[in-house]
Amino acid sequence: MSVGRTVEGAGCVTWWGFGPARDLLTSDTHGVRPHGELNILLVGSADPRHILKTITGLMDTDTLHVWVIENSMEVVARQLLLLYLSLLTPENMSLHKKTEVFLEVFGNSEIRKETEETLKHAVAQLSLSITNTLSSDSHTHPCLDTSLLKFKERDELVRIFKLWERPPSVPESVRKVWDARVRQHLGTRYDSRHGCFDWDLTMKLHQSGCGVISKHQYVKWRESGVAFEMREGLYQTANQSLLSTRVFNHRGDQVAVRGYWGDIVSSPYLSFGIETENKNLLKKQNNQYMKMAQDISEVNVLALFECLSTRGSSLLNKDEPNQLSSWCKPTDGIIEEETIQNDAPACQTDIDPEQHPAEQQTQALDLLTLSGVKVSFLSPDLLSKLPFKNKYRSLFNTIFCSASMVHQLDSSLREITAPDAALVIELANFLLDLSKEQVSGFADRVKEIAEESGFTATHNQSSDVYAIFTRKQD
Repeated sequence: MSVGRTVEGAGCVTWWGFGPARDLLTSDTHGVRPHGELNILLVGSADPRHILKTITGLMDTDTLHVWVIENSMEVVARQLLLLYLSLLTPENMSLHKKTEVFLEVFGNSEIRKETEETLKHAVAQLSLSITNTLSSDSHTHPCLDTSLLKFKERDELVRIFKLWERPPSVPESVRKVWDARVRQHLGTRYDSRHGCFDWDLTMKLHQSGCGVISKHQYVKWRESGVAFEMREGLYQTANQSLLSTRVFNHRGDQVAVRGYWGDIVSSPYLSFGIETENKNLLKKQNNQYMKMAQDISEVNVLALFECLSTRGSSLLNKDEPNQLSSWCKPTDGIIEEETIQNDAPACQTDIDPEQHPAEQQTQALDLLTLSGVKVSFLSPDLLSKLPFKNKYRSLFNTIFCSASMVHQLDSSLREITAPDAALVIELANFLLDLSKEQVSGFADRVKEIAEESGFTATHNQSSDVYAIFTRKQD
């Protein structure tokens, strides 16, 4: 298999991770779970799954600061969008509806018109908040901090958000863009693509423990890019947050092409839909799973949002005591039908159009404030510079690195980690275009890089999706 084809399947932009959400502070990772002031560095995580999952394990007295480095500003923009949706208050959107909207934006190339309105409202408010940081160099929400990005990077974020809010007047058909990627990836196998899809599912994903991904849902996603259909409706509107620009060389000139350049093989089900603490969701009948990856994703994301709501409070009600406990348990049952006639659309936040923009901004960012939790975004090129900045020396309790960015790790990593730090690296098990030999070789190379950086492999590896290392004692 050629390298070109391998890259083509996974894409050149990582919109979601190639492994399930993990609490990065568990005893499985650290031996003994750390408490107090905690710092985590995410390198190329692509989505907020680890952030949301880690929050669920925090104690009342813990504080968590997550530092995020991505390899492009388009991925940073999407991380901000998904976090914004996660922090919408119950007054603006019910938990069940927020779960549906989040998963649509997260994993669908095409979304419903109502979801598009929510997306446009969210990016408009994010654009406004980042514009404010350009003038005051402060963050406009206690949990989301973009002030550490360079001015040109924040300008780029605003440009991206405005493009998502007001896309080109004649948008390309997303289905045609998706189909062109599939044709390029499969080549002469395109006419027998359903057989290729079935092989990837049964011989690769199912063999890797992802039996809950159903053939019907997987094939539909491989055909159209639509992974989550939780409501009856028309999924025909382009999800602008999954479109990006790629530069090609054409006859000596560089040509920028806007399209979908992410994963078309592994699926967005991996982040939230292949593992669950609710064993009822893993029951089988006639040797077939009764619930599928979409159902599990919905239950898992709803449980995460329930945890956020118990730890968080609305900015508009920040003086009122939060009577809910700041810990939560996994959802015990299947998501029930919910009546949402009284739900106000997220785009209706009662903003008076005559208000001053600054006053509008205060209302528009009526998001949950999570007690003791902060997410800061760092420049894409900052990883190699962190060891030379005093504020980051011996700071991080856990560092997570994706498979796509592991090549950026080096021996200086040790200087920014706490004495009992853990290093979690995503392996290539779910990069389906790789052979077993390539996957095994990648795992060996990851171990070499970690050992060269001053870390040693732990002996309590709970899965082969992530490699876990602990810092060697001085």
